[in-house]
Amino acid sequence: MTTLHETIIPEKRVRRITVLISGSGSNLQAILNSCGTDKLPNAQVTHVISSRSNAYGLTRAKTHKPSIPTSVCALKTFQNRNPGSTREHYDLEIARQVVESKPDLVVLAGWMHILSDKFLEILNGEKPPPPAPALPPPQINSLPTKSDEIKLPSLDKLKISDKNENEQKKKDEVEVKEESSSSSTSESKLPEPPLHQSFPIPIINLHPALPGAFDGANAIGRAFDSFQKGEITNTGVMVHKVIAEVDRGQPLIVRDVEIKKEDKLEDLEARIHEVEHQIIVEGAKMVLEELEKETR
Repeated sequence: MTTLHETIIPEKRVRRITVLISGSGSNLQAILNSCGTDKLPNAQVTHVISSRSNAYGLTRAKTHKPSIPTSVCALKTFQNRNPGSTREHYDLEIARQVVESKPDLVVLAGWMHILSDKFLEILNGEKPPPPAPALPPPQINSLPTKSDEIKLPSLDKLKISDKNENEQKKKDEVEVKEESSSSSTSESKLPEPPLHQSFPIPIINLHPALPGAFDGANAIGRAFDSFQKGEITNTGVMVHKVIAEVDRGQPLIVRDVEIKKEDKLEDLEARIHEVEHQIIVEGAKMVLEELEKETR
């Protein structure tokens, strides 16, 4: 029972995060593991959108507790099912799916498509999302395994038996279960969406390079080549806000990453991925804390 002198502090709403992926989803897993902990309190991933139907990140989302809704929208599939559609139409459909998921934050975690101005206009609240396409993406009936992401030249040529494939699937299933059980969340179910969507919806991206260096694709490989030529002594990783110019949004978190003389490309990739898993969570927390201050 409260008195006239007591102040009732409303419970903080659990913030909803929509994550866009294209691959294995290791950065998605880092976010999932951090939700509901001190690293990312009062937050939960509530939707995952993939540009590839065989992305293992879909399995991470579906087997998480609570299970996270997913959708797949591949560019070629979208265009085949909607004749005459362009790349801009595809971006509009991605924006529609994002807004429909009612997020407080959108995280690009290994999303392999450059998003156009049309996408940003919708998430900034400048234009309404389009209606759903006549033919939505097909439903995915089975969960991808890690081996699904590897394009094999020929199963007959490599003589991969059904037994080996089944063993690989079992290994993947065990790994997903272990990751799901290790993740922490204060919610046994997904948080309810807000009654009204707020705009603009903040979007952050993870890029494996320092600000202004190696924008775009294959940033790690290009940095490694530059190091071999003596042009740079180190590289880095950043989380930045998403704007129309590729990888040119305001940096939120920047980390230097050492390149060693004895490094192979795989060594540098592993070192960068380790940092990525840390700062993608830190960047999400930073933006959500800013949102919390704005709503007080």
